[in-house]
Amino acid sequence: MHVYGLRAEYRADTPFTAASRPRLSWKTADAAPGWTQAGAEIEWRRSEAAAVARVEGRDSVLVEWPFESLQPREEGSVRIRVHGADGSTSDWSEPLDVRAGFLGDGEWHARFITVPEPADIGQPMRLRREFTVRPGLETATLYATARGVYQVEIDGVPVDADRLKPGWTAYRSRLVHETNDVTDLLREGPNAIGANLAGGWYTERFGFHGQARPFYGKYPSFAAQLHLEYDDGTTEVVATGDGWRATADGPVTASGIYAGESHDARRALPGWSSPGYDDARWLDARPDTAKAQVPVPATAPPVRATGELPVQEVITTPSGRTVVDFGQNLVGHLRISVQGREGDTVVLRHAEVLEHGELGTRPLRHAKATDTYTLAGNGTETWQPEFTFHGFRYAEIQGWPGEFDPADVTAIVVHSDLERTGHFSSSHELLDRLHENVVWGMRGNFVSIPTDCPQRDERLGWTGDIQVFAPAASFLYDCDGFLASWLDDLAREQFDDGAVPFIVPNVLEWAQTPAAAWGDAATVVPTVLFDRFGDRAVLERQYPSMRAWTDHLAALAGDRLLWEGRFQFGDWLDPDAPPEDPARAKTDPDIVASAYFQRSAALTARAASELGHAEDAAKYGALAESAREAWVREYVTAASRIVSDAPTAYALAIEFDLVTDPAVRERMGARLAWLVRRAGYRIGTGFVGTPIIQDALTRTGHAETARRLLLQTDNPSWLYPVTMGATTIWERWDSMLEDGTINPGEMTSFNHYAFGAIADWLHRTVAGLAPLEPGYRRLAVAPVPLAGLDRAAAELETPYGRARVGWEVHDGRIVVHAQVPPNTTALVTLPGRASEEVGSGDHEWTVDDPRTEPRSPGLTVDARLSDLIEDAEAYGAVLRAVESADPERARGLRRGAVWTEHRTLRSELQDAGLLARVGQALADLKRD
Repeated sequence: MHVYGLRAEYRADTPFTAASRPRLSWKTADAAPGWTQAGAEIEWRRSEAAAVARVEGRDSVLVEWPFESLQPREEGSVRIRVHGADGSTSDWSEPLDVRAGFLGDGEWHARFITVPEPADIGQPMRLRREFTVRPGLETATLYATARGVYQVEIDGVPVDADRLKPGWTAYRSRLVHETNDVTDLLREGPNAIGANLAGGWYTERFGFHGQARPFYGKYPSFAAQLHLEYDDGTTEVVATGDGWRATADGPVTASGIYAGESHDARRALPGWSSPGYDDARWLDARPDTAKAQVPVPATAPPVRATGELPVQEVITTPSGRTVVDFGQNLVGHLRISVQGREGDTVVLRHAEVLEHGELGTRPLRHAKATDTYTLAGNGTETWQPEFTFHGFRYAEIQGWPGEFDPADVTAIVVHSDLERTGHFSSSHELLDRLHENVVWGMRGNFVSIPTDCPQRDERLGWTGDIQVFAPAASFLYDCDGFLASWLDDLAREQFDDGAVPFIVPNVLEWAQTPAAAWGDAATVVPTVLFDRFGDRAVLERQYPSMRAWTDHLAALAGDRLLWEGRFQFGDWLDPDAPPEDPARAKTDPDIVASAYFQRSAALTARAASELGHAEDAAKYGALAESAREAWVREYVTAASRIVSDAPTAYALAIEFDLVTDPAVRERMGARLAWLVRRAGYRIGTGFVGTPIIQDALTRTGHAETARRLLLQTDNPSWLYPVTMGATTIWERWDSMLEDGTINPGEMTSFNHYAFGAIADWLHRTVAGLAPLEPGYRRLAVAPVPLAGLDRAAAELETPYGRARVGWEVHDGRIVVHAQVPPNTTALVTLPGRASEEVGSGDHEWTVDDPRTEPRSPGLTVDARLSDLIEDAEAYGAVLRAVESADPERARGLRRGAVWTEHRTLRSELQDAGLLARVGQALADLKRD
């Protein structure tokens, strides 16, 4: 038995912590089956002094710091020894270095500085200063930030590999700094510190329809202080302000998040961040007088390069252009190695798709997404942009000198450097590719903040997208600190009346109108972080925000307790909505809004109860119940129909527990399944309904309907984009049409994760691994094996350790395996067996296979469409027969048929030739 995974607070990528009392987490491995922790010893060692504290009980996730608060720049090491309820004791864990990464009150006195006269909005620049290190240096700690994006070099060496520092926060109220130990970069005597700086998000032009403009400021500025601590106890601080020099004459001539970056290697400044450098073009830096926040230490992992992809194919387009294909839609940039003459310029244009063989740039809208590199002409030159990123699979190469070799171009994958924790696999190739697309979509849209898309002139923190995707995200990656940081900004951007903007950080003045499923991120995301990571502190920090949002909705709902008649996005991007009006969904937006009002009230009541606010718990619990009753009274008929007779409406009623009567829920589940079948098992939901429809079906006994919906490949469906070669999740179900044409809508992205929320259902239900208590302290092992799959498995590094649930079909029976981490238990619910509670360890069960795949023997052209759609084999035979004679008619049958018991195949086709062909195809089916 041993302890591993020891960490302090959120970040495991650095010893520096942002908290003076960092919470500690650890895991236990190789313990005896059923092992639980009875207590643990925590040792805190500084130099030769050590203190030991004991905590009693099972707590091992985000345990409160048991020692005195850390002081600025204090450092030491922590190690853990656990004791089991069975009397066992582990060895001490490996020590974890812990260092205070924050400054003390009043210690920040660096001034923001910039070039004397910026020439352009977002002007790239460099700043530097020389200083002397005395003998006896013990520690050098750098605190740095920017209004913009930056990298620091000391004596010619970058201080880290982070990108786009300090990231994007609500700059007007919160700016973060990174903390680096730079002791090893310094030497006794003269040294130099330099900052490479561009505008990034701070100077970006935000807005739509050609009306974009800078929101925060027009030029970047930089602030830092370097603390030098000597062995005689003295300290020196090198801070931005007087004595710094600046220039805008460096090689980066232009840089923007949307536009891309331009680099002229002829303007290189060799030695600019080393001592002894002298260039008359450098002038005294000037203070940036705009009001600035005192920066606070970053709590989320930084953006980094996390992978590389080689060119998979070189394409010559119909117009004769050279395009490289990396085989994967990704976010990042290119690295090129090129030889040529001085002044040769290589132009790199990026896009996610090809349209009719050419680079498909229309979805980028006003984003140029173009990088340029002008050669110095001094042999092989290797370059990559520093302060921009693009969403792309394809890149067009223009101006390449000499013969082009694809080995000289590499795609660098860039995103917030989160730890991958969750995996899913199955026997279904398309399903596994769908899940991989979800992973890549998350990677591309977790760049400092959770964004909607990474390629066009948007890339904003839309609250609705992360509200629906947070459960899936929390399984795939350890994103607790990342989303907790973003929630801090959400609370800061919340308006005085409690309204939550559409986007966080909010850079659109019109985005303050409250919208259901978007603003509800204020209540949903903290709840997800509590459930998935056991992060009670984030629930406590966000509770005032949760309460303010719910109070705001209560005021909007008024005496009727219905949120109605106001602006809403509704079930955004319902597949039946026209391209030009993505909000025109089948489900009335008031139904969606009032359902979310009830849900936010219920989640606020739950948070209040967890935090011990009994009066609030009673208040919001009563509000949620009253809102639920109002929703049922207004929108549910006596026959258990919802006035918007659409899948999303029924999914909301079931999954949000708006309808509690078991008989009514059963009828609603049956109606939902009927609607799905009527549509030919093609998806009929948008942003709101898609994350919950599969749960609503399986919870009401319609797993077979959920299976058919999941494995559908016709447009629209989850797997249709996969059949079209998608490698990320699309914004629209049909972002690309069957003929290879990009959707005509003005808003079309090929990398949006919202519809990828299905992954959470794959993890919890298809594989069967779900949390029952916060942080997976108690698991649910409850797979729902689906016909058409021979196996499925989910694996997760939970806060307590590795968990895994998987099932396989063997000789007509299903074998279920589960790995339950030490210090946890699991409730096991399997087909045909009573539920049972098990302890940690490896478990296996064998159960009878409950699955059946409907087949209707002897179908003819007089078959009811409801019978035909239930028989996948017969349905496929009919479509193939129709398509061989009339492809357009086959497309119409797929998209336009109403698959009910009141229609027949004969009445649908009404063509003697087609009927004969179809009848023969059905007769040719060999049935057992």
